[in-house]
Amino acid sequence: MMANGTGISPFLPCRAAARQLTLRPMQSPIQDRVTRGVALMILAIFLFTAMDATAKGLISRYPAPQVVWVRFAGQLLIVLLILNTRTPTYLRTSHPGLHLARSAFQFGATGLFFLSLTHVGLAEATALTDTNPVLITLGAAFFLGERLGPRRIFGVALALIGALIILRPGSGVFSPWALLPLGAAVCYTGNALITRFIGQREPVWTSLLHASIFGTVVAALALPMVWVPVAGPDVALFALVGFLGTGAQLCVIRSFSMTEASVVAPFAYLGIVFATVWGAVLYDQWPDRWTLIGALVIVGAGLYVWHRERQAARKA
Repeated sequence: MMANGTGISPFLPCRAAARQLTLRPMQSPIQDRVTRGVALMILAIFLFTAMDATAKGLISRYPAPQVVWVRFAGQLLIVLLILNTRTPTYLRTSHPGLHLARSAFQFGATGLFFLSLTHVGLAEATALTDTNPVLITLGAAFFLGERLGPRRIFGVALALIGALIILRPGSGVFSPWALLPLGAAVCYTGNALITRFIGQREPVWTSLLHASIFGTVVAALALPMVWVPVAGPDVALFALVGFLGTGAQLCVIRSFSMTEASVVAPFAYLGIVFATVWGAVLYDQWPDRWTLIGALVIVGAGLYVWHRERQAARKA
């Protein structure tokens, strides 16, 4: 007997909805966080490489410390304008020592990389710096207690092989100046691991504030000795460096705060691909076939890790 007298069971809509849910399972919160974390990391790497490409052109005309100062001073100005009267609130922290260490690591990564651009090509410097995912994955396992499973190890190793294909050891890339981007990789690793730790405990604006203040003050110490007057057309490029750096830092902090460091680390290898494109478009530095092969290996490694992590999150 039908309860509503229409001859149609009142439970049919519920059954239809249940069938739709069965056919189209909802995305789990874990899976959603992994997806957003990976997307933010890819966007951060794109913005970072765009900033590096802009800085490379400026460093050919201005001292590296001056460009580094503008990068952090621009970030500080943007953050202050956004926060306005809320600045004192976000400046307070329960982890002053960690913020100081993180700021020092970020300053070291930026300074060493910018300085290397005067002697090393953009794609090569980026490839050397992008050895940091190996260090991040290992550091996250040792210092943050994150699981170091076979999928992550395989993805990192495959991406590292792609980087080595691009570098082709013995081709002249490994000069003494190559130590600068390698040092930047170590600094970036320290920055990433601390970001992962404090990013879950404090707002993203707190990290941005402390890093920008530290970088602005430290870089300013060298300005009286190296300052070169800025030409009118270059003012926009200096401003662009500040905007791109701020956006990239915002994305990377949010990425590390919502996703395990070892999950998003392999996607940093996309920086080699982006840097190669910027070098070709802006500086007529076209990649050879080995660079293209290495880039494909890197992209494949990143997609593999992302796909496997999505499957693991769905099962969880």
